[in-house]
Amino acid sequence: PIVQLVRMSLSDLQFVQAGVSWTWVGLANFKKIFQDPIALTAMRNTVLFAVITVAVETVVATVLAIAVNRVTRLARFYRVVVMMPILIPPIAIGVMWLMIVNYNYGVLNEALTALGIAGPAWLNSGTLAFSVIIVVDIWHWISFMFIIILAGIESLPVELNEAARIDGASEMQLVRHITLPLLRPTISVAVVLRTIFAFKVFDEIYLLTSGGPGNATQVVSSYIQEVFFTQARMGYAAALALGTAVVVVVLVVGYQRLSTLTARRAGA
Repeated sequence: PIVQLVRMSLSDLQFVQAGVSWTWVGLANFKKIFQDPIALTAMRNTVLFAVITVAVETVVATVLAIAVNRVTRLARFYRVVVMMPILIPPIAIGVMWLMIVNYNYGVLNEALTALGIAGPAWLNSGTLAFSVIIVVDIWHWISFMFIIILAGIESLPVELNEAARIDGASEMQLVRHITLPLLRPTISVAVVLRTIFAFKVFDEIYLLTSGGPGNATQVVSSYIQEVFFTQARMGYAAALALGTAVVVVVLVVGYQRLSTLTARRAGA
Protein backbone atom coordinates (compact mmCIF):
# COMPACT_ATOMS: atom_id res chain seq x y z
CA PRO A 1 0.00 0.00 0.00
CA ILE A 2 2.81 2.45 0.75
CA VAL A 3 4.43 1.76 -2.61
CA GLN A 4 1.06 2.25 -4.31
CA LEU A 5 0.55 5.53 -2.44
CA VAL A 6 3.95 6.83 -3.57
CA ARG A 7 3.22 5.75 -7.14
CA MET A 8 -0.13 7.55 -7.07
CA SER A 9 1.38 10.72 -5.62
CA LEU A 10 3.80 10.93 -8.55
CA SER A 11 1.09 10.44 -11.16
CA ASP A 12 -2.08 11.98 -12.54
CA LEU A 13 -4.91 9.45 -12.48
CA GLN A 14 -8.00 9.71 -14.64
CA PHE A 15 -10.96 7.35 -14.90
CA VAL A 16 -11.48 6.04 -18.44
CA GLN A 17 -13.72 3.35 -19.87
CA ALA A 18 -10.94 0.76 -19.77
CA GLY A 19 -10.06 1.54 -16.15
CA VAL A 20 -7.66 4.13 -14.76
CA SER A 21 -5.21 6.11 -16.87
CA TRP A 22 -1.82 6.78 -15.22
CA THR A 23 0.27 9.77 -16.31
CA TRP A 24 3.66 10.38 -14.71
CA VAL A 25 3.92 13.95 -13.36
CA GLY A 26 6.85 13.64 -10.96
CA LEU A 27 6.74 16.13 -8.08
CA ALA A 28 4.02 18.29 -9.63
CA ASN A 29 1.41 17.14 -7.12
CA PHE A 30 3.65 18.07 -4.20
CA LYS A 31 4.28 21.52 -5.68
CA LYS A 32 0.52 22.06 -5.85
CA ILE A 33 0.29 21.61 -2.07
CA PHE A 34 2.30 24.79 -1.45
CA GLN A 35 0.20 26.65 -4.02
CA ASP A 36 -3.13 25.46 -2.63
CA PRO A 37 -4.46 27.85 0.05
CA ILE A 38 -7.04 25.31 1.25
CA ALA A 39 -4.34 22.66 1.76
CA LEU A 40 -2.22 25.10 3.76
CA THR A 41 -5.24 26.10 5.84
CA ALA A 42 -6.09 22.46 6.47
CA MET A 43 -2.54 21.70 7.57
CA ARG A 44 -2.49 24.73 9.89
CA ASN A 45 -5.82 23.71 11.41
CA THR A 46 -4.61 20.13 11.83
CA VAL A 47 -1.42 21.15 13.63
CA LEU A 48 -3.29 23.61 15.87
CA PHE A 49 -5.95 20.99 16.58
CA ALA A 50 -3.35 18.33 17.45
CA VAL A 51 -1.32 20.61 19.72
CA ILE A 52 -4.32 21.83 21.72
CA THR A 53 -6.12 18.50 22.07
CA VAL A 54 -3.06 16.42 22.90
CA ALA A 55 -1.80 18.95 25.47
CA VAL A 56 -5.17 19.26 27.25
CA GLU A 57 -5.88 15.53 27.13
CA THR A 58 -2.44 14.68 28.53
CA VAL A 59 -2.77 17.04 31.48
CA VAL A 60 -6.38 16.17 32.35
CA ALA A 61 -5.88 12.43 31.84
CA THR A 62 -2.81 12.46 34.08
CA VAL A 63 -4.70 14.27 36.83
CA LEU A 64 -7.66 11.90 36.53
CA ALA A 65 -5.45 8.81 36.50
CA ILE A 66 -3.59 9.90 39.63
CA ALA A 67 -6.84 10.79 41.40
CA VAL A 68 -8.62 7.55 40.45
CA ASN A 69 -5.60 5.49 41.46
CA ARG A 70 -5.76 6.98 44.95
CA VAL A 71 -9.51 6.47 45.37
CA THR A 72 -10.52 3.57 47.60
CA ARG A 73 -14.31 3.77 47.38
CA LEU A 74 -16.18 3.44 44.06
CA ALA A 75 -12.87 3.09 42.21
CA ARG A 76 -14.34 0.77 39.54
CA PHE A 77 -17.28 3.10 39.01
CA TYR A 78 -15.01 6.09 38.37
CA ARG A 79 -12.89 4.09 35.94
CA VAL A 80 -15.92 3.00 33.94
CA VAL A 81 -17.26 6.56 33.80
CA VAL A 82 -13.97 7.98 32.54
CA MET A 83 -13.43 5.18 30.02
CA MET A 84 -16.97 5.29 28.62
CA PRO A 85 -16.43 7.85 25.78
CA ILE A 86 -13.76 5.77 24.03
CA LEU A 87 -16.24 2.89 23.78
CA ILE A 88 -18.77 4.93 21.79
CA PRO A 89 -18.41 4.82 17.97
CA PRO A 90 -17.24 8.14 16.47
CA ILE A 91 -20.34 8.35 14.26
CA ALA A 92 -22.59 8.13 17.31
CA ILE A 93 -20.50 10.77 19.06
CA GLY A 94 -20.83 13.12 16.09
CA VAL A 95 -24.61 12.74 15.99
CA MET A 96 -24.88 13.05 19.75
CA TRP A 97 -22.91 16.30 19.89
CA LEU A 98 -24.82 17.63 16.89
CA MET A 99 -27.99 17.23 18.95
CA ILE A 100 -26.30 19.16 21.75
CA VAL A 101 -24.85 22.17 19.88
CA ASN A 102 -27.39 22.59 17.06
CA TYR A 103 -28.69 26.17 16.98
CA ASN A 104 -32.38 25.31 16.42
CA TYR A 105 -32.96 22.27 18.62
CA GLY A 106 -29.73 21.67 20.51
CA VAL A 107 -29.88 20.87 24.20
CA LEU A 108 -27.19 23.43 25.01
CA ASN A 109 -29.06 26.39 23.50
CA GLU A 110 -32.32 25.25 25.06
CA ALA A 111 -30.63 25.26 28.46
CA LEU A 112 -29.21 28.72 27.82
CA THR A 113 -32.63 29.98 26.70
CA ALA A 114 -34.14 28.69 29.95
CA LEU A 115 -31.58 30.83 31.77
CA GLY A 116 -32.48 33.89 29.68
CA ILE A 117 -29.34 33.72 27.52
CA ALA A 118 -29.49 33.69 23.73
CA GLY A 119 -27.34 30.80 22.58
CA PRO A 120 -25.07 31.39 19.58
CA ALA A 121 -24.97 29.42 16.34
CA TRP A 122 -22.13 27.21 17.50
CA LEU A 123 -21.38 25.61 14.13
CA ASN A 124 -21.90 28.71 11.97
CA SER A 125 -18.98 30.70 13.37
CA GLY A 126 -15.45 29.69 12.45
CA THR A 127 -13.97 30.24 15.91
CA LEU A 128 -16.89 28.65 17.75
CA ALA A 129 -17.06 25.69 15.38
CA PHE A 130 -13.35 24.98 15.77
CA SER A 131 -13.70 25.25 19.54
CA VAL A 132 -16.62 22.80 19.50
CA ILE A 133 -14.56 20.32 17.49
CA ILE A 134 -11.74 20.57 20.03
CA VAL A 135 -14.13 20.06 22.97
CA VAL A 136 -15.72 17.02 21.31
CA ASP A 137 -12.34 15.47 20.57
CA ILE A 138 -11.08 16.06 24.10
CA TRP A 139 -14.22 14.50 25.56
CA HIS A 140 -13.89 11.50 23.23
CA TRP A 141 -10.17 10.75 23.48
CA ILE A 142 -9.31 11.72 27.04
CA SER A 143 -10.27 8.21 28.15
CA PHE A 144 -7.66 6.76 25.75
CA MET A 145 -4.93 8.74 27.48
CA PHE A 146 -6.45 7.92 30.86
CA ILE A 147 -6.27 4.16 30.26
CA ILE A 148 -2.59 4.25 29.23
CA ILE A 149 -1.48 6.56 32.04
CA LEU A 150 -3.50 4.70 34.67
CA ALA A 151 -1.91 1.43 33.57
CA GLY A 152 1.49 3.09 33.91
CA ILE A 153 0.69 4.32 37.43
CA GLU A 154 -0.49 0.89 38.55
CA SER A 155 2.76 -0.66 37.30
CA LEU A 156 4.93 1.63 39.44
CA PRO A 157 6.57 0.05 42.50
CA VAL A 158 4.58 0.93 45.62
CA GLU A 159 7.67 0.64 47.81
CA LEU A 160 8.93 4.04 46.68
CA ASN A 161 5.76 5.83 47.79
CA GLU A 162 5.68 3.94 51.08
CA ALA A 163 9.29 4.85 51.82
CA ALA A 164 8.65 8.49 50.94
CA ARG A 165 5.58 8.59 53.21
CA ILE A 166 7.64 7.24 56.08
CA ASP A 167 10.13 10.06 55.46
CA GLY A 168 7.25 12.55 55.76
CA ALA A 169 6.56 13.37 52.09
CA SER A 170 3.16 14.85 51.29
CA GLU A 171 0.89 13.58 48.51
CA MET A 172 1.87 16.48 46.25
CA GLN A 173 5.55 15.72 46.82
CA LEU A 174 4.95 12.07 45.98
CA VAL A 175 3.29 13.02 42.72
CA ARG A 176 5.88 15.62 41.76
CA HIS A 177 9.08 13.79 42.70
CA ILE A 178 8.14 10.12 42.28
CA THR A 179 5.01 9.49 40.22
CA LEU A 180 5.51 11.99 37.38
CA PRO A 181 9.23 11.27 36.77
CA LEU A 182 8.57 7.53 36.66
CA LEU A 183 5.57 8.09 34.37
CA ARG A 184 7.57 10.03 31.78
CA PRO A 185 8.10 7.03 29.42
CA THR A 186 4.42 6.05 29.62
CA ILE A 187 3.25 9.60 28.98
CA SER A 188 5.64 9.89 26.04
CA VAL A 189 4.17 6.79 24.41
CA ALA A 190 0.63 8.04 25.01
CA VAL A 191 1.44 11.46 23.53
CA VAL A 192 3.03 9.94 20.42
CA LEU A 193 0.06 7.66 19.77
CA ARG A 194 -2.46 10.40 20.44
CA THR A 195 -0.61 12.82 18.15
CA ILE A 196 -0.83 10.30 15.31
CA PHE A 197 -4.55 9.83 15.92
CA ALA A 198 -5.10 13.60 16.14
CA PHE A 199 -3.60 14.11 12.69
CA LYS A 200 -6.06 11.55 11.32
CA VAL A 201 -9.19 13.12 12.85
CA PHE A 202 -12.11 12.89 10.46
CA ASP A 203 -15.39 11.49 11.85
CA GLU A 204 -16.42 14.28 14.20
CA ILE A 205 -15.47 17.04 11.77
CA TYR A 206 -17.22 15.36 8.84
CA LEU A 207 -20.44 14.92 10.82
CA LEU A 208 -20.48 18.25 12.65
CA THR A 209 -19.10 20.80 10.19
CA SER A 210 -17.83 19.02 7.03
CA GLY A 211 -14.86 21.39 7.22
CA GLY A 212 -16.98 24.56 7.39
CA PRO A 213 -18.02 27.23 7.80
CA GLY A 214 -15.83 28.12 4.86
CA ASN A 215 -12.65 26.21 5.67
CA ALA A 216 -12.52 27.17 9.34
CA THR A 217 -12.55 23.53 10.51
CA GLN A 218 -11.02 21.96 7.42
CA VAL A 219 -8.31 19.47 8.37
CA VAL A 220 -6.05 17.36 6.21
CA SER A 221 -8.16 14.20 6.45
CA SER A 222 -11.40 15.92 5.46
CA TYR A 223 -9.66 17.77 2.62
CA ILE A 224 -8.12 14.55 1.32
CA GLN A 225 -11.58 12.98 1.31
CA GLU A 226 -12.97 15.92 -0.64
CA VAL A 227 -10.12 15.95 -3.16
CA PHE A 228 -10.20 12.19 -3.68
CA PHE A 229 -13.91 11.41 -3.79
CA THR A 230 -15.56 14.70 -4.76
CA GLN A 231 -12.96 16.24 -7.06
CA ALA A 232 -11.58 12.87 -8.28
CA ARG A 233 -7.99 14.17 -8.10
CA MET A 234 -6.54 10.91 -6.83
CA GLY A 235 -2.89 11.74 -7.49
CA TYR A 236 -3.10 15.04 -5.63
CA ALA A 237 -4.98 13.36 -2.76
CA ALA A 238 -2.22 10.75 -2.52
CA ALA A 239 0.39 13.52 -2.38
CA LEU A 240 -1.54 15.18 0.45
CA ALA A 241 -1.73 11.89 2.34
CA LEU A 242 1.96 11.18 1.86
CA GLY A 243 2.91 14.71 2.87
CA THR A 244 0.83 14.40 6.03
CA ALA A 245 2.53 11.11 6.88
CA VAL A 246 5.93 12.76 6.50
CA VAL A 247 4.91 15.64 8.78
CA VAL A 248 3.68 13.20 11.44
CA VAL A 249 6.91 11.18 11.26
CA VAL A 250 8.98 14.34 11.66
CA LEU A 251 6.92 15.48 14.65
CA VAL A 252 7.05 12.07 16.34
CA VAL A 253 10.81 11.67 15.82
CA GLY A 254 11.41 15.22 17.05
CA TYR A 255 9.28 14.64 20.14
CA GLN A 256 11.06 11.37 20.93
CA ARG A 257 14.46 13.01 20.65
CA LEU A 258 13.31 15.89 22.82
CA SER A 259 11.99 13.45 25.43
CA THR A 260 15.26 11.51 25.40
CA LEU A 261 17.27 14.71 25.78
CA THR A 262 15.04 15.86 28.66
CA ALA A 263 15.37 12.49 30.39
CA ARG A 264 19.15 12.58 30.09
CA ARG A 265 19.31 16.10 31.55
CA ALA A 266 17.02 15.07 34.39
CA GLY A 267 19.21 12.04 35.09
CA ALA A 268 22.34 14.14 35.04
